[in-house]
Amino acid sequence: AAVLPLLLGCCGAALAAGLQDQAEQFFRSGHTNNWAVLVCTSRFWFNYRHVANTLSVYRSVKRLGIPDSHIVLMLADDMACNPRNPKPATVFSHKNMELNVYGDDVEVDYRSYEVTVENFLRVLTGRIPPSTPRSKRLLSDDRSNILIYMTGHGGNGFLKFQDSEEITNVELADAFEQMWQKRRYNELLFIIDTCQGASMYERFYSPNIMALASSQVGEDSLSHQPDLGIGVHLMDRYTFYVLEFLEEIHPASQTNMNDLFQVCPKSLCVSTPGHRTDLFQRDPQNVLITDFFGSVRKVEITTETVSLDRDVAGFESKFPEEELATEPLKYAEQLPVAQIIHQKPKQKDWHPPGGFILGLWALIIMVFFKTYGIKHMKHVF
Repeated sequence: AAVLPLLLGCCGAALAAGLQDQAEQFFRSGHTNNWAVLVCTSRFWFNYRHVANTLSVYRSVKRLGIPDSHIVLMLADDMACNPRNPKPATVFSHKNMELNVYGDDVEVDYRSYEVTVENFLRVLTGRIPPSTPRSKRLLSDDRSNILIYMTGHGGNGFLKFQDSEEITNVELADAFEQMWQKRRYNELLFIIDTCQGASMYERFYSPNIMALASSQVGEDSLSHQPDLGIGVHLMDRYTFYVLEFLEEIHPASQTNMNDLFQVCPKSLCVSTPGHRTDLFQRDPQNVLITDFFGSVRKVEITTETVSLDRDVAGFESKFPEEELATEPLKYAEQLPVAQIIHQKPKQKDWHPPGGFILGLWALIIMVFFKTYGIKHMKHVF
């Protein structure tokens, strides 16, 4: 009889020790916060899709929990306010124009001519003037997982900024090495959607970097979703299918990076997406999507007992239920892309072609002259 309590006590101690080991392992993992740097490098209306690409990723990371304070958004052009935009203050990522990825609470940190190679490299390395506001800084540390997404026009070993300058794969690799030496990241996920995108990660040499690209060297990255109303393509193929994949992810999802590698096979992208994992220390199968696209909040364990009864009662009396306002839905909580893609397009109002009215009047005049001749024109005018 005396043995049973001893066994129960041993089991309880072992269980407590196991929980403590799990907690210690969590805090030893080196990952406590997530950041995102999202860059569109293209100007001009015909590059509408590059802005939509970046805003689509911005929408996804916000929906999964990364706040604007941990997102650096760089847009080289403002398509929402472009005079050619038939629907001002909107940027759509699908031809049915159901998903507005611009939304009501987009915070653009670098816009227009602020999007330069110099400013981008300064953001990554932290070499920025003291007067720079906090919203324009990447305040990461050695416990930060960073997502860097870039899109624009590129070639073998370079990515153009605003059609006036370019960043090379060597400059990008050296910037990542500076970040590692300055302990500015724990793990880094680099995604690029551009022509010959795989050439941009060939020169990487810093540890804990995983890279994905929309096309191999010698291949073009193709556009997707043409829209006759807007007059341009709305997205690039690779980012379109990545966005569709991310719409199925939720903050507690167990989907891993190997699933992300398969989202856009050549049959869909036409180009051949690539990825590089040799610098990354963990197996991609053990890396969750939310390790980079989601939000991680630090949790501290305390052995002290904290009583909340009095505070909770005071809170409830201070804010009656009828006075609690419900927060309106954000644009990130719109209809999921997977449902938008498979729904039927709306019927649009019919409008005659541009020369239809002119041709009709010409036909009426010809019939008039054929029937009555010029001598009856005086009775008309």
